[in-house]
Amino acid sequence: MRVDLFDFDLPEDRIALRPASPRDAARLLVVRPGDAPKDRIVRDLPQLLRPGDALVFNDTKVIPARLSGVRRRGEATAHIEATLHMRAGPDRWKAFLKPAKRVAVGERIQFGHGETSCLLGTLDATVAEKGDGGEALLVFDLSGPALDEAIAAAGHVPLPPYIASKRTEDERDRTDYQTVYARKEGAVAAPTAGLHFTPELLAALDEAGIERHFVTLHVGAGTFLPVKAEDTEAHRMHAEWGTVDAQTADALNAVRRRGGRIVCVGTTSLRLLESAADEAGVLSAWSGETDIFITPGYRFRAVDVLMTNFHLPRSTLFMLVSAFSGLETMKRAYRHAIDGGYRFYSYGDASLLFREEG
Repeated sequence: MRVDLFDFDLPEDRIALRPASPRDAARLLVVRPGDAPKDRIVRDLPQLLRPGDALVFNDTKVIPARLSGVRRRGEATAHIEATLHMRAGPDRWKAFLKPAKRVAVGERIQFGHGETSCLLGTLDATVAEKGDGGEALLVFDLSGPALDEAIAAAGHVPLPPYIASKRTEDERDRTDYQTVYARKEGAVAAPTAGLHFTPELLAALDEAGIERHFVTLHVGAGTFLPVKAEDTEAHRMHAEWGTVDAQTADALNAVRRRGGRIVCVGTTSLRLLESAADEAGVLSAWSGETDIFITPGYRFRAVDVLMTNFHLPRSTLFMLVSAFSGLETMKRAYRHAIDGGYRFYSYGDASLLFREEG
């Protein structure tokens, strides 16, 4: 499909720079194909779902994956920023480098030097490989938990570029850019639909008889990369690592057998469940890398309802929601959201999307 079919105009002032407070006070646009969008708030979610439905959350935890470093060639130095996006081994990460052209394979980058919280000289890496789009493989001098501790000390919250370009990261982001149920470290971007949940909302959902299940997909920085191709067929997705355990797969299969709906909180949990489902929609234990790219025409197997934030024009995520609820439905919904003052992107408001039948 032509990528320009997924374009729309978004005023700059619609980009949220801070989350709603409290989190569950964010607005929620309910979108059902064939109906006019309805304005609610996230706190209304227990009334919008049915007893016996199951929410599926991504319990990945964001690490401070943005590192500032220096590459030295004799007396010449270059400042390099690396955004880690996928672990490739105990001592190595795939990363996006900026500016990548100033670093060659085999050269060293010294990260964290001058950081008061990082031991000088410990967070150094060698550029082992370079790929397209600024991607590189970094091999660090440290390994395992020692490397994790050094990254945590020297790293910064990897705010999305549309926020980072408008303000600097601060201490609030360490809490704001993390879900309240985050458990498994490894993401370099938050599963942002989950940022709206509070302990009070989770308790209200439990009381309403709505099940809660967790999967893990470590969101990579590739989620922010623009689609440069003119046709979706030419776009390559970056892979992300995820896992669905057998107990969760069995529980979700039982929900559907009883007539309940699977409600994914975020596109990350949806992409993972769709990767783990067979042609009949039956889920099995699954672990590995997924680069599933969902565009209109895709037949959804496992997911009935999707809660997600508002996405960028021409993005793979807007393509996904257009596949889920229909392109024209989503264009109308986004026009309603823009005209109604909804806040967009990672710290913005949310939508509750019902699947287009057929």
